[in-house]
Amino acid sequence: MATHTFAICAYQDSPYLESCIRSLKRQTIPAKIILCTSTPSPFLRGLSEKYQVPLYIREGKSDIQADWNFAFEMAKGRLVTIAHQDDCYHREYARHVQECWEKYPDTMVFTTSCVIIKNGRVQRPGTVEGVKCLLRLPLRLHCLAGFTWIKRGALAWGNPVVCPSCTYDREAVGTPLFQSPFKFVLDWDTLWRLAAKPGRFICVEKPLIGYRIHQGATTKAFIDNHGRYEEEVAMYRKIWPGWMARCLMAFYQKAYGAYGDCQRPCTEKGKTHTKERHGLEARAYRRKK
Repeated sequence: MATHTFAICAYQDSPYLESCIRSLKRQTIPAKIILCTSTPSPFLRGLSEKYQVPLYIREGKSDIQADWNFAFEMAKGRLVTIAHQDDCYHREYARHVQECWEKYPDTMVFTTSCVIIKNGRVQRPGTVEGVKCLLRLPLRLHCLAGFTWIKRGALAWGNPVVCPSCTYDREAVGTPLFQSPFKFVLDWDTLWRLAAKPGRFICVEKPLIGYRIHQGATTKAFIDNHGRYEEEVAMYRKIWPGWMARCLMAFYQKAYGAYGDCQRPCTEKGKTHTKERHGLEARAYRRKK
């Protein structure tokens, strides 16, 4: 069985971090868990001690690419999942990871679908999720998923890959993992680059991660300052002629509406001031499954 590490990227004091840690601790196949941050605090040290999760601190200014690369490099072993602090993982996620590499040892990237958690509730799949599921179809053809044209075919029309659902084979992807000029679409840009390398992109179309949408999310901030739009246009132009990129963006922007009507997380001594507290959403997610 390949060694598997969940490297949680923690930024400031997220009220959802404890739920993330708890979901990883409940995996049916144990994996190593580490906590990585460039914003150390008593809150993070407290969770590190409470759950006996090693805490690694990166010196220097916070930067999403530098923070993700740091987490990837701190994770020892062959398989690495860069876990996002706001999300929670189904208890069978690690089992599916191990089964994937046992069946396809040349897998480079493993990914899954997700359920959306918004305002403390698991959402019904909408049009955006349906389109992304369709775009991931080539990656579900596991016998063909090692061909560059299959991997890039899934990425050419947009990025349907749920970033925190990804597990990477360190030996196949190399370091640093992220080498992108972008701040928001660096995961899409990275997958596009990796798709040209040998190795499969395997998708298991099961919602093995609870992906949280909220006002404090980085994605929301990029939408508000138009950073997401500018970077996604740049990615489309990297793949398609300019006129095609503009047409695709007209449809791709539909996903921005998912961040409307979100509650802003408020914290007081690590508590969540929405209808749930630590772990409640993860339990709701498991019942949904």
